[in-house]
Amino acid sequence: MTLYRQLVIFTVLLFLILFTGTWFAKLESTRSFLTNQLESHAQDTASSLGLAVSQYPDDMVSVETIINAIFDRGYYETIRFIDPNGKILLERNLKVVIEGVPSWFIKLVPLKVSEANAYVTAGWRQAGTIYVKSHAGYAYNSLWQDIKHTTLLFALCGIFILIAGGFGLRMLLRPLVLVEQQADALCRKEYEIQTKIPRTRELRRIVFVMNRMTEKVKEMFSEQVIQAEGLRQRAYNDSLTGIGNRRYFESQVTACLDNKDSDMKGILLLIRINGLEILNKQRGFLVADELLKRVAALMQEIAAKLAGSVLARLSGSDFVLFLPDYPPSEAARLSGEVANTLSSLAAADITATENVSNVGTCAYDRSVTLGQLLAEADLALAAATQTGANAWHVRTVMESAGKAPFGQQQWKEALEKVLKDRRIVLYSQPVVKAADRNIILHQEIFSRIILEGSEIINASVFIPIAERLKLISALDRLIIEEVMKLDRKELGADDIAVNLSPSSLQDESFVQWIQNTLVNLPENAPKIIFEFGEFGAVQNENILKSFTAVIRACGHKLGLDHYGQSCGNLKYLQSLRPDYVKIDRAYTGELKDEDSDSRFFISSICSVAHSIDVIVIAEGVETEKQWQLLRELNIDAIQGYIIDSSKPIKKG
Repeated sequence: MTLYRQLVIFTVLLFLILFTGTWFAKLESTRSFLTNQLESHAQDTASSLGLAVSQYPDDMVSVETIINAIFDRGYYETIRFIDPNGKILLERNLKVVIEGVPSWFIKLVPLKVSEANAYVTAGWRQAGTIYVKSHAGYAYNSLWQDIKHTTLLFALCGIFILIAGGFGLRMLLRPLVLVEQQADALCRKEYEIQTKIPRTRELRRIVFVMNRMTEKVKEMFSEQVIQAEGLRQRAYNDSLTGIGNRRYFESQVTACLDNKDSDMKGILLLIRINGLEILNKQRGFLVADELLKRVAALMQEIAAKLAGSVLARLSGSDFVLFLPDYPPSEAARLSGEVANTLSSLAAADITATENVSNVGTCAYDRSVTLGQLLAEADLALAAATQTGANAWHVRTVMESAGKAPFGQQQWKEALEKVLKDRRIVLYSQPVVKAADRNIILHQEIFSRIILEGSEIINASVFIPIAERLKLISALDRLIIEEVMKLDRKELGADDIAVNLSPSSLQDESFVQWIQNTLVNLPENAPKIIFEFGEFGAVQNENILKSFTAVIRACGHKLGLDHYGQSCGNLKYLQSLRPDYVKIDRAYTGELKDEDSDSRFFISSICSVAHSIDVIVIAEGVETEKQWQLLRELNIDAIQGYIIDSSKPIKKG
């Protein structure tokens, strides 16, 4: 029961006690007054009749006239004239009928009917006695009316007090309601500060304490975020430009190349800034550093448009951009875009020469190692340097030299045919509890498309192309439609995770379709966890927040994939509040011993996520050693080949 209700009940009880006591006191005082009145009235009447009749003791006609005149006024039950021997000479009686008063009230509140006597004298002798008994009807009527009016008055006062008191209590307890809301928000890691301080001393102290506690918890969360970000920056970020360093680049690329579920396709661009040593000697380190920062900023703008890209600074003048799963046919276009963009820095008067950079690119469509990629890119860079200013060169590592790469128009036709013929297959991989690998939390769904010749293409390959061709929302819709046909019993899990592209959320008709679809989801269909890559989620934070409200209203969830891949600020977690995050496989792959930086970084990530009730999942877990270390780091769930590989879903 709420404090408000308790106070209202307590107030009503106090009022009822006061009313009951006052009511009985009023009843008793009124009854006592009426009893005294009846007694006085009877005695006065008897005395006055005695004197009047004493004037005519032997004239019965006159006596009867006098008695009738008094009796007919109606305030008496009985009047008698008795001679000295006790004989009744004259008697008048009125039947007692009490009108307008309930019988239960008469029984509950008895009134003593007063009687009085007076002597009638004739000279010095006693001529008789006058007996008078008052009529109780009028007294009962007066008592009933008085009590009824008193009860009505108290009832009206009670209603007024209940309404006014209830409103007043709500006003008085309003600060406590705000404190409750503040505490509830604090549980959700939302830090609300009350600016309106109540005047009541006790409540004011509570509000002050809650505000201080909220500020302290907010500081603790900020410290956790700063600690996690600081650790990542020291271990994986370049101190000058803020982008990834060589270690970050190697861990990300190695994890991607080792991913057995990924198509062996991609592009690596090695960018070298020319004349950096000359600039250092001629104009100083500050100008050279400013040039490197400008280059990093331009490269970040390019990378922001390329989902899944890895940008890093390898050494003093070398930058690298890795694009996993991008088709080799895009290599020439991207190399030219990077070279032309960086050449614009010559106009900023911070370069040693107009030859700002050269780009060496390696494109591949087969299994390669990081060393091979860097070696091929270095050869391409040497060729670009020989070509001339701001030049670029592409080398390819192809499975089949005779295989013609897809161009943009060919991809468009292929994807349109996929949409028309619904040529899509679904794979699934379980996500299990870290503490007990037999408990499946959900199944992650992976989509593949089938091209002509039955060639199966991973989503990581066709999704970036579909985004560029403005076909992504149509593809995401097709995937969701196929997912809706799944049966939770056959999957062995009540929840499934489906990856969506943030670009689809910019299509209002797609979001409306999602909402209508979720409302009409079949009963046997599993609940859907919509997964977004961390990079895309950060870039589309506001749109994603609105979409999250839509899906959660329908009972579904939000997840973030590749958590830690982005070098952005971790505070976005508090804003998006996903149901879980999946730590990028690059950090899992580096988890080899108890002293690795990856261990400390994962630990801090868990601390930040758990502080706002977000589940943490590690992806790419392949060894028992990794699993044991992750359990020690308080990871909630794991996913990877140690559990099972992704397998096609058989439709029933």
